[in-house]
Amino acid sequence: MSTIAIAGGHGKIALLLGRMLAERGDTVRGLIRNPDQEGDLRAAGVEPVICDLEGDGDVAAAVRGADAVVFAAGAGPGSGEARKTTMDLGGAVKLIEAAKAEGISRYLIVSSMGAEKAPENGTEGFGAYLQAKWEADEAVRASGLDFTIVRPGGLTDDPGTGLVEIAEKTERGQIPRADVAAVFLACLDTPSTIGQSFDLIAGDTPIADALP
Repeated sequence: MSTIAIAGGHGKIALLLGRMLAERGDTVRGLIRNPDQEGDLRAAGVEPVICDLEGDGDVAAAVRGADAVVFAAGAGPGSGEARKTTMDLGGAVKLIEAAKAEGISRYLIVSSMGAEKAPENGTEGFGAYLQAKWEADEAVRASGLDFTIVRPGGLTDDPGTGLVEIAEKTERGQIPRADVAAVFLACLDTPSTIGQSFDLIAGDTPIADALP
C-alpha cells in the first residue's frame, strides 16, 4: 500500500480521489488550510494536514514519507487574478519544491483543458486562470519529477461512468469529477502515464484502455 498526499484536499476531486485511495487501503493525507474542513476529510478516510500553500507553511513536512503527491488545489472561480497566481501557480511550485526536498519522484497535477499552450490574453478572468495553469504545467515538466498532467474539460457532479476520452488534444467537452478522480487513481497505478500530458473528457472508452 502507498501513501499519497493531496494538496487542496477538501476540493471535490481531491475528496473523491482520497476516498477511492482510502477504500483500497492506501494512506491518504489531505493538505488543507482551514481546520473546519478536517471532519469532511476524516469522513472520507483521509488524514487532514494543516498546510497553507499560500503562506509560510512547511509543505515538505506535510508530504514527508509520501510515495506520490497530487496537486488538486485551486483558487476557485470567484477569486481574483492575483490569487490564481499565488495558488494555481505558486502552490503547484511549492509542492514541486517539497517533493524534491523529500525525495518524492511522483507528481500528478489537475490542470485544465486549454492550458496546453499560453493563452492569448493571460491577464484577466479565465485567461489569467489558464496562464497560471499553463505556467504551473511548464514548471512540472521542467521539474525532473515523474509527472502526469491531466487537463479535464468542464467539470460536473454527475455520477461517474468509467468511460472517457483521453488524447493530447480533444474537442471541448465535459466530464464528471468522479471520473477525473478515477483517472488519477489509475494514473497512480500505471507507469506508462509518467511524462504524459493529456486532455480528458467523457467518452466511450474504459479508463484503463484510454490511458496512454
